[in-house]
Amino acid sequence: MTVLAQSAADVLDEVIGLFDQAVSARESRARTKMRDALAARAAAGEGRQALLDEILPVLLDLGIEDEEVGGRLRNTIGMERLRAAAAGSAPRLPRDHGHLAMLDDSYSYLRQFTPDVLRTITFKGGTGAESLMEAVRILKELNATGARRVPDGAPADFVPVPWAGYLEQAAKSRDVTAYRHFWELTVLLGLRDGLRSGDVYVPSSRRYADPASYLFTPEQWTGQRDQFCQLVGKPASARTALEGCKEELETAMGNLEKVLGNRKAGTGEVRLSEKGELIIPSLSAEDVPAEAASLRDELSELLPLAPIASLLVELDRRTGFLDCLTHAGGKRSRTPELKRNLLAVLIAHATNLGLVRMAEACGISYDILAWTQERYVREETLAAANAAIVNYHHRLPMTQVFGGGTLSSSDGQRFPVQGKSTTARVMKKYFAGQGLSTYTHVSDQHSTFGTKVIVVTRREAQYVLDEIMGNKTDLPIAEHATDTHGVTLVNFALFDLVGMQLSPRIRDLGKITLYRMGPQRNVSRIWPVAGPLLTQKINMGLIEENWDDLLRLAASIKFGHATASLIVGKLSASSQQNTLAAALKEYGALRRTIYAARYLADETYRRKIARQLNKGESLHSLRRDLHYAHQGKIRERFLAGQTEQAWCLTVLTNSVVTWTSEYYGLAIAQMRAEGRAVDNELLAHISPAHSENVNYHGTINVEVDTELAKLDPAGCRPLRARRRERP
Repeated sequence: MTVLAQSAADVLDEVIGLFDQAVSARESRARTKMRDALAARAAAGEGRQALLDEILPVLLDLGIEDEEVGGRLRNTIGMERLRAAAAGSAPRLPRDHGHLAMLDDSYSYLRQFTPDVLRTITFKGGTGAESLMEAVRILKELNATGARRVPDGAPADFVPVPWAGYLEQAAKSRDVTAYRHFWELTVLLGLRDGLRSGDVYVPSSRRYADPASYLFTPEQWTGQRDQFCQLVGKPASARTALEGCKEELETAMGNLEKVLGNRKAGTGEVRLSEKGELIIPSLSAEDVPAEAASLRDELSELLPLAPIASLLVELDRRTGFLDCLTHAGGKRSRTPELKRNLLAVLIAHATNLGLVRMAEACGISYDILAWTQERYVREETLAAANAAIVNYHHRLPMTQVFGGGTLSSSDGQRFPVQGKSTTARVMKKYFAGQGLSTYTHVSDQHSTFGTKVIVVTRREAQYVLDEIMGNKTDLPIAEHATDTHGVTLVNFALFDLVGMQLSPRIRDLGKITLYRMGPQRNVSRIWPVAGPLLTQKINMGLIEENWDDLLRLAASIKFGHATASLIVGKLSASSQQNTLAAALKEYGALRRTIYAARYLADETYRRKIARQLNKGESLHSLRRDLHYAHQGKIRERFLAGQTEQAWCLTVLTNSVVTWTSEYYGLAIAQMRAEGRAVDNELLAHISPAHSENVNYHGTINVEVDTELAKLDPAGCRPLRARRRERP
């Protein structure tokens, strides 16, 4: 029964998700049509603009008498042009520039399924959603009775201001059909937005449940509070916490004051303009010693050449990662051929060959490969196998040169999709057709410890905390970097509340609002140069009143009671009536200000963040190289299959990185034994994220025993001899 209940909840969540997807797709299409119409309107108005450019100088010329203006314009411009301009005038646009009117073109399409969704699913509303819930009830009644006219007194105060004009105009003209269309569309859009924010919920759902159910109950929190505060280093007292924030802000602002006070315009550094605006020049390219490039080439010559299957056999001997791919039914006995079959399936998905072409390339039948995939290859087993590889890589001496494993970053990588898929979306900037995104978390040691398939049009910030909170590797992640797509005030707050540091590279950082904790006159007196940058005051009272609930929210995420992406998504989209969300964003604004002051004052720190993000980019290139078949297009239609394929690619990527790192270490040890001085600072500039020594094309021979026989007693291949002497 439990399994059936879980399946029913999964189906319900999928239906609601498809409702969101369908409504959003039509809204996006309407927005695109609106933009095209605006562009056409602007092009058509160029002649009228040119005419205005000729009229204005005459009107502004005080030397021309008022009685002469009309005649002068008619004579110089000509009546024909004036009449043509008058005839070509377009009606004034509504406040939303016609967006809702464009969406009305999809009204019949939406009516094909939205009545069934409203009839089948029970929606509930939280505080502030009463009006919307009443509108949903009335719409369900209209659908059931077949009535067309929206009854008098039906609520419309939930309708956003830009769309309210449509209802007012339809009511004024007594157009019952138009009023019904626009009112129903706003109800559906409001329902979608409410489900996203949590203002509307579905009792029997998991993904769209009451937001209160995601948090520890007050009774549960009483028993967890002290443990959580000790774990993350946060005081239970709001006043003590805010005093700590004040000290951090004063230190950061003091450093920024010194930096800005000592820099002048034209120096190429962070500085203030004559108007007091922040100028943040791009970081110059990091100087990579020429010796590092030469050493990298030399190491590549020393490393053995290995087919991808041989590399995986070798790595499994040292890590046992294939043993993590367990049978779905709990079967423990493993045939001698199982490892061979597992490797073939991993390579098939990671390289995008697929099982059919893999069967042709390796000689193992398709039926055997399909059976192996169905029984052994699942998201949880792939994640466990990946963790085994990452942990082994973390222990390698060479890996410590790259970083300590305390800093990580995350970024999305986009892949085109072949055929229809529930997760694929159109994004013309990246795809000719549709595509999806894989969101990966990368450590400063070049290892990937998290992978998630996400809809490419969704903001990545929602998923930043997921893999960090769910990190099952030995990596002691304490700080995390993202680009602008991973930044929200909610994330700044939650990272701090769970005892971590969010360190993003924010585009247009000089334009964001910075906050102070005291009066402006005090701030400007203490920091006369940097103080005026703090233009807004933090609502300390709101944070203090909700501090315990903020800690309870963070603890619910930290201890796995709720998924971070679910909480972040709902709080980021929540309405102003949600006091907890407002307090969280206020605290996030404070944490962002402290971070910004630190970031701006320290160029070395800015370079550290940029260097980490570049490591993620280099791994994108390696993944793209490995995922070569079928032009890199994902052919799995559903999220589960796409997720398994993404994890297979992560496993192979980490395998190449780990294998390369280990052989780098062996090659360096050999050089040093021969009397060669190799500085660790030089090695820090060399990345193992490349596949120059790995062959993953052509015939793939997966013979485990044969490959193991090629290894020395330590389980490694011999290094190659140098082709030439280096100075």
